[in-house]
Amino acid sequence: MNAGDREELARLLPLDVEPRLPGDRHRLLKEFVMTEARRSDHPLRRARRPALLATALAAAAAAVVAVPALLGGGAPANAVSRNDDGTLTISVNQAKDPKVLEATLRDMGVNAVVDYIPMGKRCTPQPRSEHFLSREEVRNPADGHPLVVWPPETDYPAVFRIDPTAVKPGQTAVLEFSVSEDETMAGIWAGLSTGPVAPCTLKDSDEAPLGPPPGRDG
Repeated sequence: MNAGDREELARLLPLDVEPRLPGDRHRLLKEFVMTEARRSDHPLRRARRPALLATALAAAAAAVVAVPALLGGGAPANAVSRNDDGTLTISVNQAKDPKVLEATLRDMGVNAVVDYIPMGKRCTPQPRSEHFLSREEVRNPADGHPLVVWPPETDYPAVFRIDPTAVKPGQTAVLEFSVSEDETMAGIWAGLSTGPVAPCTLKDSDEAPLGPPPGRDG
């Protein structure tokens, strides 16, 4: 990997994928991307470098963030359960119809917009809202209740929790899931907007698939 490749990797990696990975898992993500880039059979040409690294990053997210295929035995595509502390545990077993999960969350009191984004695609327009809270406000709110709660280490890291109390009156939780070719979840971005959120129209893209462009999240 030459200096140009490292610069391109550095440009792609900081794009937020929720929840924030612990330090050791973020290190593994970087190592995975670098390894995939080195394994390429062809030299990295500048014209193709963003696509290659974005593909490696997506593969790394699938490996480190939310790997397992949870299907089998007629499991539902989505499962949402309420925990004793009021948080909701969400499993995306098969990423087919995001509006089913969206409707379930709304029925459980969470004003949410949910979209599944296949590899090689991205939502437009960007940003989808002019009223996103900043990353810091979403991750470390004043009341101590972040939207996404990274669960303890489990055999199923695709299972995650959200805290409905993080979505205040007049706010909308925006959940974007990157989806692998086998329709399993590869990563998640979560944001909060205090205003309208545009519908997701998919377009071809070699950029990181989730969330608004850097600096446009509030």
